[in-house]
Amino acid sequence: MRQMTIGVLSKAAGVKVTTIRYYESIDLMDEPERSESGQRHYDNEAVKRLSFIRHARDLGFPIDSIRDLINLQAQPGEDCGHVDIIARKQLTDVRQKLSQLEALEAELKRMISACEGGSVSTCKVLESLSDHRHCLDSHTADGVKSNLGGRL
Repeated sequence: MRQMTIGVLSKAAGVKVTTIRYYESIDLMDEPERSESGQRHYDNEAVKRLSFIRHARDLGFPIDSIRDLINLQAQPGEDCGHVDIIARKQLTDVRQKLSQLEALEAELKRMISACEGGSVSTCKVLESLSDHRHCLDSHTADGVKSNLGGRL
């Protein structure tokens, strides 16, 4: 079994060292073995786990869902229907986010097309941003931000 440091693990899985420590602190990653000097030592299973977490995060899965998927992985005889439910929920969430992004895109396009040039004092973009009543849609910064996981 090949042992590696946190730096080597970081490079192997393509994540930052701070991310690994965070995943350990929230119990997504197992606590690693340590040398007598306290240095963390990881094996190939840690690379696999970290790669799994990274890929799931890239697909937008929330931490709680990833934790559930990891727990299901540890029970190979368990019904795959549980995994399907988690994946379908993620797909629904992604579709909702896409819909919200399309609404934001439409509003931004509308604001930009309403801009007739001229001076800042008559700018339709600034006018819309200053007063939500000038927008066509009922989007709100808080609603969109929270529904998109604060990624805007």
